[in-house]
Amino acid sequence: MANERIILGIDPGTTIMGFGLIKVINKKMEFLQLNELQLSKYDDHYTKLRIIFERTIELIETHHPDEIAIEAPFFGKNVQSMLKLGRAQGVAMAAGLSRQIPITEYEPKKIKMAITGNGNASKEQVAKMLQQLLGLKELPKNLDSTDGLAAAVCHFFNSGKVVGSKSYSGWDAFVKQNEERIKK
Repeated sequence: MANERIILGIDPGTTIMGFGLIKVINKKMEFLQLNELQLSKYDDHYTKLRIIFERTIELIETHHPDEIAIEAPFFGKNVQSMLKLGRAQGVAMAAGLSRQIPITEYEPKKIKMAITGNGNASKEQVAKMLQQLLGLKELPKNLDSTDGLAAAVCHFFNSGKVVGSKSYSGWDAFVKQNEERIKK
């Protein structure tokens, strides 16, 4: 019997959430899907978070991923943007954790490095490399979905390796690895 698993990759965002799915059979990747969730039409930040949570649950229930790879928020200058992005990532993670799916977080530079060999690669370079690796016929207009797919492919490339990323198998593991975040 073949060793088979599905990886869901997520690029969280409050304007566009990108996601991609790959199936791994033995040690070979197979493209399943990539898409994006358009959130700019919603004015209320909490509505956006609810929709991110619901869509992530829907993806989980439809595709039954064995693992989730998620892009970590990058540290920008705008604190409000950082906070909103962190919340978007948090609700996507909560959806996976609620279904007991292991989650691994990757820094954007690590994802770019895994896909292109260059941690400073552009979104376009990452997308073109994914197109070659997975035999995609065409690329989407917005590249947030390829960023989500890139997180899944990065996770595949790093499977079995000790990585400097954070990985959680459930709420207990998350709490144990983040004790400094708990208010006492």
